[in-house]
Amino acid sequence: MEIPPLMAEKYHQAKELIEKSSDIKVYSHIDCDGICSGAILSTILDRLNKPHEIDFVNLDVLDDIDLNHELTIFSDLGSGQHIDTNASENNNILILDHHPPLRDIDYGDSKDFTYIEINPIHHGIDGSYYVCGGGLCYFLAKEFGYTDLSWIGVLSAIGDMQNTHSGHFEGLNEIIQDDAINEGYLDLIKSDLNIYGRNTRELFIALSYFSDVKLPITNNQNESKALLDELGIDSTLKRITPEESEVLEKIGILCEAGKDYTLTRQDRAILNKEIEGVKNAGTLPPYLSKDEFMILYQTQQRIRRKTLSDLTNDEKGKLYNALNRMIINEVPPKYYEHIPKVLIGDSYTFLLEDPGSFLRDGAEFSTAMNACGRNHEEKIAMEVLKGNRDWALVELEEISRKHRYNLATSMEKVADGEHIIELENLQYFDGTGIKPEIVGTITGMILGHCNWRKPIIGFTQVEDSDGLKVSLRCSRFLSYDGIHFGNIIREVSNDVGGSGGGHAMACGAYIPLEKKDEFLQKFNISLNKKISM
Repeated sequence: MEIPPLMAEKYHQAKELIEKSSDIKVYSHIDCDGICSGAILSTILDRLNKPHEIDFVNLDVLDDIDLNHELTIFSDLGSGQHIDTNASENNNILILDHHPPLRDIDYGDSKDFTYIEINPIHHGIDGSYYVCGGGLCYFLAKEFGYTDLSWIGVLSAIGDMQNTHSGHFEGLNEIIQDDAINEGYLDLIKSDLNIYGRNTRELFIALSYFSDVKLPITNNQNESKALLDELGIDSTLKRITPEESEVLEKIGILCEAGKDYTLTRQDRAILNKEIEGVKNAGTLPPYLSKDEFMILYQTQQRIRRKTLSDLTNDEKGKLYNALNRMIINEVPPKYYEHIPKVLIGDSYTFLLEDPGSFLRDGAEFSTAMNACGRNHEEKIAMEVLKGNRDWALVELEEISRKHRYNLATSMEKVADGEHIIELENLQYFDGTGIKPEIVGTITGMILGHCNWRKPIIGFTQVEDSDGLKVSLRCSRFLSYDGIHFGNIIREVSNDVGGSGGGHAMACGAYIPLEKKDEFLQKFNISLNKKISM
């Protein structure tokens, strides 16, 4: 696929508009795609020596927004909101968005200010799978010759789940992917096992998070270990030597020599911190000799359970076949043809990131970006993307840790199943007390605890308002039925005086608090004869 000629012309117009503007404001969304979009735009403006402001916002603040700048740029949002209500001849607008647009492609022709909207849907390109907000911003960067930003465009597409339908990037996303590979930023493993935590999660833990369909291993680490044992995939550590035991004890890790041992998460943190401290300081602590440090380093490499990235192709094949058999036992025959698309997908490695970093893998990097968005720290994530790593990376690691804690405590409130209420065509839970910023993530995690055959909706009240944040998630198998829940939630939320939208499998809305029951009733009815199991 190539950029359509009319779309390419709009990029040329956008480039000229930016070049002649001196007072610029950027609004971008708070998720990974929006943060990547903002980072790309900010980098473009930095390189052009254009002073600018950037705000990361939720969609609900954009209708009737005040415009106080010569040029306002909206990225990964704007197409579905009334952003030009207060615009005058001195308020030019540029939109780079892939969500369903409210306005026609020629909307700006009748305005007394410059209005440029670049949306793939205007050009017959599906914005759910072929290009996202960050991708659209990358093509603007490419117009300026900044192809080195291609890797951020890839990251945005990963975070926006643009590859979930087929397991790989298609359309305009493939152009961005190829640019990133050619620039030396990206390594692509085609048709890898599609399991999250490829580099950092112990394999049996990663398997236990499988939730597209509830399997015996879902939320059950013992079953995951048993599966690996059954397949002959060695995930246990070899025996600790007396020398290793003695040195580990010096840094506070106690284990018995001669027995199989797996470092706990806390033990690994101690070991990694010790080794990183020595590397950074360049000197050994008084309690370790050079030989003892080498023992520590070798132990770090050896004493850990396997991750997906450690598996041979033969082991991955065994695991794929086992998971395939499990899913066949759980889903109707009409879904059999889609099982490979759930289990297999391309994996993405960012080559300039440290091999031991959670930023090395595309899926984990995108999760860290989303963690910042969910904790109102989007600008920290943006600084990491722009290359300011000395201080921002430390902050990012702390935000990610805090985010994991918030998710764990929130899951405790709803994961027991008693809070999940099933209707004929959907299920929902009351997420009162869960932050609106993470209710979508929690809703996705709940999939592994409930009926995967129906979409699940989570509600939580927006602080200091009479509104509800609504998030919907569903198994990928439902999306293969051709149901676009993003379009449905948009229509239903509009009917009850709210607003919403999103993708086929992941979407959300804001609705008035008192309209919750009406929203559920309308949504349930709208799915009649669409959900068939």
